Amino acid sequence: MRNLLIFITKYNAFFLFLIFEIISLVIYIKYNSFQKATFINSTNKVTGEFYDRADELKGYLSLREVNDQLAKENADLRNQLRASKFLDSVAKHVVNDTIYKQQYEYIDAKVINNSVNKRNNYLTITKGSKDGVVKGMGVITGTGVVGKVVLVGEHIAIVQSLLHKDSRFSAMLATNKEIGYLEWGDDLDPHKGLLVDVSNTAQPKIGEMVVTSQLSLFPAGIPIGKVSKLNAKGAGFFLNMEVALAVDFSKLEYVYVINNKFATEQAGLEAQEKKDE
Repeated sequence: MRNLLIFITKYNAFFLFLIFEIISLVIYIKYNSFQKATFINSTNKVTGEFYDRADELKGYLSLREVNDQLAKENADLRNQLRASKFLDSVAKHVVNDTIYKQQYEYIDAKVINNSVNKRNNYLTITKGSKDGVVKGMGVITGTGVVGKVVLVGEHIAIVQSLLHKDSRFSAMLATNKEIGYLEWGDDLDPHKGLLVDVSNTAQPKIGEMVVTSQLSLFPAGIPIGKVSKLNAKGAGFFLNMEVALAVDFSKLEYVYVINNKFATEQAGLEAQEKKDE
């Protein structure tokens, strides 16, 4: 307290000048209409800008919550798409039943770890067995194919990225439906893949869409990328071509795990078929 009094005494002239200056400004603004209006407008402008910045900061801090909610809503909407359903032709004769049965379900998840610069890349996502995720499920994002689940914990799962030497997904040219396999190239470019083993009767064009086929882990028609370069593979009966991938793997934040409800039944029947051969 003593130091404060000494400080005020030492600089009393400055403080008196400051007080008189403030009083003068108040009187000047209060009794001059033009200056008063200018001051009020300036104050409102500053206050408005302050509130705008505060609102922007509040919006930024709530982005994670908003994104989580949007991802969940997108998953719910995908579950309602006709592409997620299987057409049951027998049910056409049942008046009170739908002819479409749910085949694919989508589970939204946040990406908490990811790599793109290795030969074998993986993602870690925030959903596990507790949420219905099992090994072998396909994973996509809003723009295209991401990979497949290879390890599952109770709350966390590991996804083998499409950017992996062992990733191989059934794919097709969107226009003429010629089927091949999508792989990652040996040049380790995270923006490019290879569509291989396509019949040489196909006539692909630069810019043509490449999508998942009906033989893949995914619903048919999920984007993979666009043909960016054509190449003949040897002198055989197949073509390969370079594909510009639709997904930017370096910017993944949210993904959707696809639960194919018929996968277990299909795998069991196919295993039985092989056993009987």
